[in-house]
Amino acid sequence: MLVTTRKKASAAAVRTPLSTQISRQLRARIVSGELALGAELPSESELTRELGVSRSTVREALRILQAQGLLAPTGAVSTRRPRVSTEELISHAAAQALENLVKLAELPLHDLVELRVVLEGAAVEAAARNQGASLAEARLALAQMQQRPLDADAFRAADLQFHRALLGAAGNAAFPLVMGVLRAAISSHLGEALQHEVDLPATMTRLTREHATILEAVGAGHGAKARTLVAGHIRSFYRRRVQE
Repeated sequence: MLVTTRKKASAAAVRTPLSTQISRQLRARIVSGELALGAELPSESELTRELGVSRSTVREALRILQAQGLLAPTGAVSTRRPRVSTEELISHAAAQALENLVKLAELPLHDLVELRVVLEGAAVEAAARNQGASLAEARLALAQMQQRPLDADAFRAADLQFHRALLGAAGNAAFPLVMGVLRAAISSHLGEALQHEVDLPATMTRLTREHATILEAVGAGHGAKARTLVAGHIRSFYRRRVQE
C-alpha cells in the first residue's frame, strides 16, 4: 500500500510538487524490486483514490516515470494500467539520455573510449573467473566474423554480439546494461571507422584475431590477460578516430 503524501511532510517536501513526490514513491517501489519488470501498477483511477490526490497529479507523476524510462508508454494512461518498463525499454531510455548528455556536454570520444576500457576490462576479468558461464554465444559470433566475404555491417553485428556475450558471461546484470548505454553513445564511430578503412578485409582479419585471443584468455580463466587484451583491442581501434 502506498503511503499518501498528504501526511506530515518536511518544509523541503512541501516545496516539491505533489506529482514529483508521487513519482518518487513509485520509483522507489520499482527500483527496490517491489514492482517487478513487466508488473502492472494500479490504474490511474485506483491510484487517485489510494493516494487521495487529483487525477491530474497522478497522471503527471506517471508521465514523469515514463520519461525516466521506468514505465512503458501506454498511450491513453487513464484507460490502461501503467506497466513497469521492460529491461530493453529502460536500456533504450538510458541510452538516449546518455547520448543527449554526450551531445550537450560535448564529451570527447577519448573519455568515452577510456570509460569503455575500464568497464569492459572489469567485465571480461569477471567472466574469466566465472567458469560456469557459457561462452557459446561468443564463439558463435567469432565464427561469424571468420566467414569470408563479410561486409562492414555484418562484421559490426557480429562484433556487437561478441562483446555482449562476454559481458553476459561476467554474471553481473549491470555490465550489459551499462555497456549497452555506453556503446550506443559511441556506436556511430564504430560504423564510420569500418566504412573508412582503406583495407577493410585486413582490418576485419586483425580484429577477428584479437577477438579470438580475448575469448581464449577468458575461456582459460586468465582474467588479467583478458583485461589487458581488451584494453589494447579497444584503444587501438579507436586511436585514429580519437586523433581526428
